[in-house]
Amino acid sequence: MTTKTLKISVSEAIGIVSAIFIKPEKAKAVLVLGHGAGAGMTHAFMEQLAADLATQEIATLRYQFPYMEKGSRRPDSPKVVYPTILAAIAKAQELAPNLPLYLGGKSFGGRMSSQLAAMENLEMVKGLVFFGFPLHGIGKPSIKRAEHLKEVKQPMLFLQGTRDKLAEVDLIEEVCKDLDNATLQFFEGADHSFKMLKRSGKTQEEVIVALATRMKEWLG
Repeated sequence: MTTKTLKISVSEAIGIVSAIFIKPEKAKAVLVLGHGAGAGMTHAFMEQLAADLATQEIATLRYQFPYMEKGSRRPDSPKVVYPTILAAIAKAQELAPNLPLYLGGKSFGGRMSSQLAAMENLEMVKGLVFFGFPLHGIGKPSIKRAEHLKEVKQPMLFLQGTRDKLAEVDLIEEVCKDLDNATLQFFEGADHSFKMLKRSGKTQEEVIVALATRMKEWLG
């Protein structure tokens, strides 16, 4: 398995961000993986997800958004986020030119990726994967954040916990039923971070393994 820590130059105005590339020996695909709003690419969830995806023969390129690179808590605007994702895609193509490329991320990273895919003709991207799509704010149920998904041409995989306060079950089901290219998989008892209640008898680590396994199955 190959592991590389590297830097990605986004633009002169935006600057440089860090990234980590992991490629198993028999990789079948590469996933450009964005982090959530509150934690960067080296958060324990992201570390384990990348490791478990590698066991499923899926390479990953994790990258930082510029605000996280600078140590800020305030997420970047779309005009900064989108070029960063495009730069990460280009780097993944450079590092794994012969692998099918997928795009997605945890929460914020996944939603921003889908917005970009709705706007741009990303022919190099074969599909999108969301590890907890943030459909609405806590206590503010709505499907407005999903309107752009109808413009995404690629197949999409939604991996969601049934206790996710940022995506009520009935609402994310409603969204996915209206999309011809969406696959929805629930993880019973998991919250937005895929953490489990003790009484469930399952751990977050076990659920993350299941997330990686489900993505491999979806890839076919």
